[in-house]
Amino acid sequence: MLNSAKQWLERIHALPHKKDKIKLMNVCGGHERSITMAGLRKALPDYIELVPGPGCPVCICPEEDIFEAIQLALNEDIILVAFGDMLRVPVNVPKVRGDIKSARTLEQAKAQGADIRPIASPTEAVSIAKQNLEKAVVFFAAGFETTTAPVAAMMVEGVPDNLSVLLSGRLTWPAVAMLLESGEAGFDALIAPGHVATIMGPEEWEFVVEKHNIPAAVAGFKPESLLAAMYSTLRQLNEGRYFLDNCYPELVKAGGNKSAQLHLNKAMTVYDANWRGIGIIPQSGYMLEKSYSQYDARKIFPSYADDARKRAGQMPPGCDCAQVVLGKIYPNECRLFGAACIPRNPIGPCMVSDEGACRIWWAGGMREPVEVKKKAVG
Repeated sequence: MLNSAKQWLERIHALPHKKDKIKLMNVCGGHERSITMAGLRKALPDYIELVPGPGCPVCICPEEDIFEAIQLALNEDIILVAFGDMLRVPVNVPKVRGDIKSARTLEQAKAQGADIRPIASPTEAVSIAKQNLEKAVVFFAAGFETTTAPVAAMMVEGVPDNLSVLLSGRLTWPAVAMLLESGEAGFDALIAPGHVATIMGPEEWEFVVEKHNIPAAVAGFKPESLLAAMYSTLRQLNEGRYFLDNCYPELVKAGGNKSAQLHLNKAMTVYDANWRGIGIIPQSGYMLEKSYSQYDARKIFPSYADDARKRAGQMPPGCDCAQVVLGKIYPNECRLFGAACIPRNPIGPCMVSDEGACRIWWAGGMREPVEVKKKAVG
């Protein structure tokens, strides 16, 4: 960026403001981590509130998908691989049951003898499958566009016959669209995710401005880029002239990554998908396209889906992660934050992932719970 973080802060502090409070929602978990670790909330003027949004794929992965992955690993002769954060996300089963296979996390299932391996990329899943051709390997692939695109590329490039995918991919923008269309968005401007825009193109966020008349800016992950995006949206609010600004031009280009998009379009189909604690969001999920159905773990193995899971599939009792994800409350306003729910004993998914707002706030030293009665951010 042309300006340092200090210079952007000076510009922000010099701006006039027409409202007592201006709320900027940062969609991305990576943004929230950068904001918290850099101490930007304390550096900004008091009238600016930064609201964490629905940018943690681990947090919104349907509980029933995690339950199915656990049951597949425990009951089938397979190797299950998953991105590391997914291993610690709890599902809603009793801690103590007569059935020894009542593991609440993939990590617990691994401790019970299931062959579960954390991976960092789809290439590792392919490598493990090639090294174990005598075994079925299931890749539990949860994530947003930035992680689903490499999964799609893996499928298009070809995978070993013994590798299948239990897919739980989601698109980011439909959750923001749902918030805006609900009439309860609770924010005045949007900081759009840089990594998603790198893949899908910044144009994907134009609906925020064009349809809802709200300023938006795409940001990267350094304080300079984030502050530039904040300055842009604040200036837009002051001038009453709203547009989508690209404050991450180093990586975000018009049209996005065409190759990644081609892979997604070839290997994936978009459908109305469930988000944990939120419900069905139209056109927000990825499933494997029919021509790749022979690699769909849900079609290869017996179903461990259960109607009871749909009722149990919300957040655990007392957990307000869904409200945190939707930007309705701050992490330390959750009833369990810092008490029953801490990183070494996470109750809800937002305390598990490095992109979960609760985990980020805890790591950033904001550990004191706030006593509120459903106090809304908006």
